[in-house]
Amino acid sequence: MESLSEQSFLILAALADQPRHGYGLVTEVAAMSQDRIQLRASTLYAALERLTGRGLVEPERDEVENGRLRRYYRLTDTGAAAVQAETERMTTQARAAKQRLARRAQQPAPRLGLSG
Repeated sequence: MESLSEQSFLILAALADQPRHGYGLVTEVAAMSQDRIQLRASTLYAALERLTGRGLVEPERDEVENGRLRRYYRLTDTGAAAVQAETERMTTQARAAKQRLARRAQQPAPRLGLSG
């Protein structure tokens, strides 16, 4: 399974606990990324189209609220497996980075200066 972009991962993760409509996804992704990622509608819907094409999400239902159509998307079982795999991949990479940083901290600092 190919790795996911950060935006795609966050969209899928935002759908992990319940179906959401577009605005709900925008706000969840912003919250999960601590406002680092602000999805525009065009970016979100292009990503949802790609994720739907890959079988990771699917439309669940349409509702009309205040005269506006809201389409809710849900995570498929394949999408849940992709989130799980990506989470494990990132956890492994973070663990390796922490180990390397710990080894670096234990090494003596390089001495800078002129020799001779």
